[in-house]
Amino acid sequence: MHEALIKSISYLIHLSEDEKEWITEKFVPRTYKKNEYFLREGQICREAGFITEGLVRYVMTKADGEEMTVDFNKEQEYTCNYASFLDKSPSATSIQCIEPTTILVISYDDLQAFYTQLAEGQKFGRLICEFLYVHAIKKINSMYVSQPEERYLQFLDGYAELIPRLPQYYISSYVGVKPPSLSRIRKRLAR
Repeated sequence: MHEALIKSISYLIHLSEDEKEWITEKFVPRTYKKNEYFLREGQICREAGFITEGLVRYVMTKADGEEMTVDFNKEQEYTCNYASFLDKSPSATSIQCIEPTTILVISYDDLQAFYTQLAEGQKFGRLICEFLYVHAIKKINSMYVSQPEERYLQFLDGYAELIPRLPQYYISSYVGVKPPSLSRIRKRLAR
């Protein structure tokens, strides 16, 4: 179960056999049913995770109660509300499992130990932070500058393989339109 996690980390940094064993001990498997939450809005995120099986969506709730899907993570990706995790503030988003999901989780304290005890732990943390920063900036720019059709094309570029696994209303919410508008966008692009 930990092989994919070890491979993901090893892609960025070198790991000794002892470090691989440490990671296997500290990342604990947790399973979730479809529609269960890894994290609910308002809770403090106390764990980061690596998805070994399944799919999650990040959800924010508007003042009128409408849910907005703001991101997705799938197998071989990390999941966490990093803002809440790092400063221990209430999460502005929920992380909901869209299908049965298995996540290897690590606590905040153990992740801090990862950074200090592994020879290249700090490097791993920096590289992940750089990736998250670039991802966040691209998302912000897209929401402010791109038209819905461009956002849908960006969705296809990053998440096309997820289409069969996602209800259309999650995709339309992610793009920032209602389902009928997404249908019109798809029809225009199919021509």
